[in-house]
This record gives sequence, C-alpha cells and structure tokens, in this order.
Amino acid sequence: MEHHFVGIPELTDVPPVAVVIDVMRAFTVAAWAFSRGVERIVLASTESEALALKESRSGWLALKDGAPAAGFDAVNSPGLLRSRDFAGRTLVQKTTAGTVGALAVANAPLVLCASFVVAGPTARFLQNEDSGPVTFVVTGEGGQADEDLACAEYIGQRMAGDDVEAAPYLHRARTSRAAADLAGGLRSGFHPDDVDLCLEIDRFPFAMVARREESLTVLRPVPVPDLPPPARGSG
Repeated sequence: MEHHFVGIPELTDVPPVAVVIDVMRAFTVAAWAFSRGVERIVLASTESEALALKESRSGWLALKDGAPAAGFDAVNSPGLLRSRDFAGRTLVQKTTAGTVGALAVANAPLVLCASFVVAGPTARFLQNEDSGPVTFVVTGEGGQADEDLACAEYIGQRMAGDDVEAAPYLHRARTSRAAADLAGGLRSGFHPDDVDLCLEIDRFPFAMVARREESLTVLRPVPVPDLPPPARGSG
C-alpha cells in the first residue's frame, strides 16, 4: 500500500484519509488529556481564538505551547498534564505544529491525530476502516522532523501487519532534534519526563479522530480493541 508522507507546506489537495503526526508534543499531550478525563479537544488556529473560545463557553479550558500565560489553564507538556483532573471538560488546544497540521486537513473525509502513545490503535482503526492509502502529515520542521516521520512510518508498517519492531523507530525519535531540544530545556513549558512520555509506545487504547462539529474542528478518542489472538489449531 503506497502511503504518502508530506509536510504541512506540501498539502495542496484535500486527502481522503489523513493522519496528522505530532510526537513532541501536541498529540502526545492530547492523548494524555483524554486519559485524564477530557471529553473533547477543540483545535484552535491562534492563541487569541483559543482564549475567545474558552471565554465564550462555560467550563472550557485552554492549552498552549510554551510558558504559562494569562488565560491559559495548561501548557503543551505531558509531564505537566499527567496529574491533572479534567473529568468531563472540553479543552481548547493551540500548538505550533500539531494543531496547524490538523486544521490544514480538517475538511478531509477521515482525519486522525497521532503519536507513538496511540500508534497501534491508530493503525488498527485504519485497518478496520479499510481506509486504503493514507496521507501522513509530518508536522514538525516543515515535514522533516524525524520523530514524526518515524512515527508515521511505524503506523504505516503496523497497518500492513502487527509484527513490527518498534525499537528502531523509537530510537530515531529519541535521537531527533526535537528530543534534544526538549532534553536540553530549550523549549519552555517543559517537564524532565516529557521525552520519555512521548516515546511510550501504545500507552493508550484509543485512536483520536478529528471531525467538523458545527464550525469547530473537534478531536475525540475512539476506543480500539486489541486484535483477538488466533484460535488454537487455526492456520
């Protein structure tokens, strides 16, 4: 199956199936937010829009890249998010790359957002949908971020068969520029565990599907069960 791997600047047409990858850190953070009880994530195009959406709806929260700022309730760090309680809340997310990529393909018939922590469920979801070729949107570094490309390639291989060794893909991500920047404290809004948390393969049992709801692009978790083991004596 011939998948396509593109950066945000290379998107010219609306693909039939898009998987938007941001390993460090937007879609690792989104998965952690869902695990901490968030009901849905609304993707915003600007920080101003994120704050406006938050202020217009009672109980909504807002999250951004970088250092904490007035009006925002959280930052784009899995380490700083993992102990929070967001039960039943709506979170508005604006990041530098991940949310930009998702909004760029928001009109595609099927859009998933992914990182290593939901890679296996994402692949199984696409298998179940019999989706055909996928356009993987590699959001970091103009489409050159090795951690995002490694994750995209891993999901593509998992779609072809579950017997895929994750270690080489995780090694590429761990030795990427983004991982070095995070480990070196060069990105604000950072927790020392962020790199490790971004590289936990299949930590969560759901895929994350983005759909248009009214005028908003909304990300929700979709549980994806493990494939049952083959019956004894089959084959």
